[in-house]
Amino acid sequence: MLLLLGLVSLGWNLLALPLLLLLPRPQGRAVGRAVIAGAYRGYWALARAVGLMRLEAQALDALRAEGGLVIVANHPSMLDALMLVSRLPASFCVMKSSLARNPFLGGGARLARYLRNDDPFGLLKRAVEDLRGGGQLVLFPEGTRTTEPPIGRLRPGFTLIARQAGVPIQTVLIETDSPYLGKGWPIWRVPPIPIVFHARLGRRFEPAPDTGRLLAEIEAYFRAELGAARTCESAHAPADDAGPAAR
Repeated sequence: MLLLLGLVSLGWNLLALPLLLLLPRPQGRAVGRAVIAGAYRGYWALARAVGLMRLEAQALDALRAEGGLVIVANHPSMLDALMLVSRLPASFCVMKSSLARNPFLGGGARLARYLRNDDPFGLLKRAVEDLRGGGQLVLFPEGTRTTEPPIGRLRPGFTLIARQAGVPIQTVLIETDSPYLGKGWPIWRVPPIPIVFHARLGRRFEPAPDTGRLLAEIEAYFRAELGAARTCESAHAPADDAGPAAR
């Protein structure tokens, strides 16, 4: 499945390069984002059809028509961005500058006007402009996949972007029953299948003048929500050894 996704990405990125020159910026951005979202939706549909993975993320559809929104989520798996963007065709992301030059991702990312992380001031300016124009910024504020469940420390930046743009912050909580493609998981290692991913909408936070305090509040919210979910799952999990009395 990952190989197929790579081939589709390579084909689209080769096509996206000439579109960068042919399409005006607004049209190119809309086409680029819609094609990426459609490709990822197709990936999830195929993965479900063959019984490998199942994505339960219908809750995100409620955000599709909303403009001007910073969407932040926890980051348990390498597939999280595919999950969110597949349901949000107007969304844009921040990418590592090395990925922006990747032949599998670069052309499509530039057409969709995704942001690079090597210019913090330019990133802030372009993110604010896009949000004020109705875009949706998808971010994983841990900065990397989760290494200390339920969530790592959140990096600052997104609360400042929300304040500058004057838009709310929508939290999304991602849960999965598998460590597949989490931090440290080898890409070639096959997990038990099917793998289930579930994304649900969390609390929405309004922008605030004190961005540091808002950051701490959002991090505490993620820890409480995800920690409670993990506790609930553990309480309902069957025991490995029920003991003689249960036999």
